[in-house]
Amino acid sequence: MGTNTYPKLHNAMWPGLVGKGPDSEPPIDLDTMIDLTAAAEVDGVKFDGIDIFLADPHTSIDVDDDGIKALADKAQAKGLAIGSAVAPVWPPVGGGSAMGSAEERKQFVAMVEKACKICQRLTELGVRPSGVVRIDSAAGVEDWAKDPAGNTKIIAETFREACNVAEDHGQRLAAEGEICWGGMHSWRDMLDLLEAVDRPQTLGFQADMAHTLLYTLGHNAPEHRILPKDYDWSDRSILKDALKQMTDALRPWTIDFHVAQNDATVKGMGSHDKTGRHCMANDPNGKLNIAEDAGFWLRDGDGNVTKAIRHICWDGCMFPNAELMRQDTWNDVLAAMISVRDAHGWQE
Repeated sequence: MGTNTYPKLHNAMWPGLVGKGPDSEPPIDLDTMIDLTAAAEVDGVKFDGIDIFLADPHTSIDVDDDGIKALADKAQAKGLAIGSAVAPVWPPVGGGSAMGSAEERKQFVAMVEKACKICQRLTELGVRPSGVVRIDSAAGVEDWAKDPAGNTKIIAETFREACNVAEDHGQRLAAEGEICWGGMHSWRDMLDLLEAVDRPQTLGFQADMAHTLLYTLGHNAPEHRILPKDYDWSDRSILKDALKQMTDALRPWTIDFHVAQNDATVKGMGSHDKTGRHCMANDPNGKLNIAEDAGFWLRDGDGNVTKAIRHICWDGCMFPNAELMRQDTWNDVLAAMISVRDAHGWQE
């Protein structure tokens, strides 16, 4: 076991919510997710914190100050910090498409502002030493593809408005790279959007190892595929070249990072469809070498640790509840996180 103390190791709470619901399995409450996280331990090392989802039934985006204090107390009582938070920018929960009507875009920005206020308060309460507010376009790929240039321009305008409110509350925004979000569904389109917004001090990129692996395969954007169509997964040299090309482009923008495993297939559950399949940390079908491949994001082109990411988070979306409720699941996840910090971390 290494002696690195950074980046801090966080667990995401949203696997208890994403893909759950009336058409799937019931959600797992926040208290249970926190308890499972706090109980995980590998050779005396434990999780340092949690990343949260600002939506019911976990934490309402309209939570009052007493509720924010209760959330902070709940995490601190378990020895956990709070890091990044997901803003519920989607129409079904009160947000709106970032490339939609003026009213929809107004709703999008309003949700970002509410999330930033909550995060600002958590920082003031001393429980949130690092973290971003995560956003996406809340728009589908097919709708975006009807006018790629025009829709990317509108999303960029909406994101700039979101940057304004984030700056008012001392927050940074991270745009999630995932194949299901219009204008963000390929590594090239994501880069174009970030450059169009042109607010690098406020808006950066959130890399998730499961989602970005699909970037190299060109899902939803075959013109931006990097890996050959007949790629043999046993040849890691080709995969590493593809990951290098992608990360060299997006790493300078990356301000939030999810450790994850992926079997190179597309999966959905419940209302959350056509997204990257997150696999268990030790899934034999996983195509990533978690510890090694995390280095493409956490080290620069010369192989130096960037120290740009203060905490890393495990994203385990859309696992069955039976797996999420097993303590061994989170011990395995923690072991994978430790391996990343041992390989690419530092001491302070």
